[in-house]
Amino acid sequence: MIENIIQKDKELLIYLNNLGSEQWDSFWLTITNQFTWTPLFAFVLFLVFKQFGWKKGIFTVLFIAVIVAFSDQFTNLIKNTTERIRPCNTEGLKEYLRDFTYKPRGYSFWSGHASLSTTITTFMILLLRKHIRLIYLMILFPLIFGYSRIYLGVHFPVDVTTGYVSGVILGALFYFGYLALEKRIRLGKE
Repeated sequence: MIENIIQKDKELLIYLNNLGSEQWDSFWLTITNQFTWTPLFAFVLFLVFKQFGWKKGIFTVLFIAVIVAFSDQFTNLIKNTTERIRPCNTEGLKEYLRDFTYKPRGYSFWSGHASLSTTITTFMILLLRKHIRLIYLMILFPLIFGYSRIYLGVHFPVDVTTGYVSGVILGALFYFGYLALEKRIRLGKE
């Protein structure tokens, strides 16, 4: 059963990776860079401060910093436990993938890009959904960000999908933790 899933995962990766073309490579290399998304992050922070004021806004930003640190370290724990080699570094597989000079080290399972972006997106959607209806468009961020990892051959589809699932779970857990902590310290809008 597991071997069958792993084989299908490899086949799907090869298929999706080979859909790419040189004319799109620089686009996806740009998309996979976290700094490319800085305008989105700045806009979301603007929405937080606009909606909640300075006191609760600063509290929220500090809470997001905790989310980022936890998600990153938890992903590293999972990667170092499973030790799944990245597709672009896997002998017998990399020959079937499009070749990029971008070949990150470290392990593949699960995708930190997919997990962290989904964790933050889930948290922000839950936090702002009653105030800003268009916040649901933020779901495009992890979807595009995660696909870039498959396009570049640095993650298997299961890595990205599992990153999405873990991100939804972590984002929801952090949201409920945020509500409990906010209630305990009684932050209001200024």
